[in-house]
Amino acid sequence: MQLVFEHVKAVTRVTAGYAGGSADTAHYDMVSGGTTGHAESVQITYDPAQITFGQILQVYFSVAHDPTELNHQGPDSGTQYRSSIFYATPEQQHIAEAYITQ
Repeated sequence: MQLVFEHVKAVTRVTAGYAGGSADTAHYDMVSGGTTGHAESVQITYDPAQITFGQILQVYFSVAHDPTELNHQGPDSGTQYRSSIFYATPEQQHIAEAYITQ
């Protein structure tokens, strides 16, 4: 996912990491085993004057991730590839929930 968002105009930074689990198991070799409770994640920083949160979600759902596949991301499978959206504001929460409903 990191590579997808690095090529989106107005995205200024993409930081790959892990959500969930404990800090001492937040390492690729451990997370890839699927037993740490982590999910692979990316933090996306963008210029809201050039792209909206909704447009970021559109890229996520149309290019980077198929929400109809449980625990999958492209050819990879396991609970570390589960779907999650982390929003920063109540407005982003509303947009994400509306997008998911759609």
